[in-house]
Amino acid sequence: MTLSDLTVLIVEDEPLIAMSVEDALLDRGVRCLGPAGSVSAALTLIETGGFDIALLDVNLRGERVDVVADRLAEAGIPFIFTTGHGTGGLPDAHRARPVIGKPFRDFDLTDALARHRRVEGRPR
Repeated sequence: MTLSDLTVLIVEDEPLIAMSVEDALLDRGVRCLGPAGSVSAALTLIETGGFDIALLDVNLRGERVDVVADRLAEAGIPFIFTTGHGTGGLPDAHRARPVIGKPFRDFDLTDALARHRRVEGRPR
């Protein structure tokens, strides 16, 4: 399954993790937007649009991303949490969303995006 026509918003405050995620996705032909390292930057990029799905770190420099998750959900944009805090750290309203636990491998990212594709009914 190809991911080459997918654009992903990366919401991550750790520069090395953000670069690693971006590199892994670019290697698979995925277009990347961001990274957004703060809640305000993420909200700005959401308003700008132009992406299919978001990878969303749960904690950005001590700020919870609940409002970002809420905004994505309101806009009907799918997202996957990336966190080292487990499902207990997820916003209550979004506990049923997919989660990739940190530390993760490149395969974990691309597999989660491919699963999203299958669920959305757009195998490519």
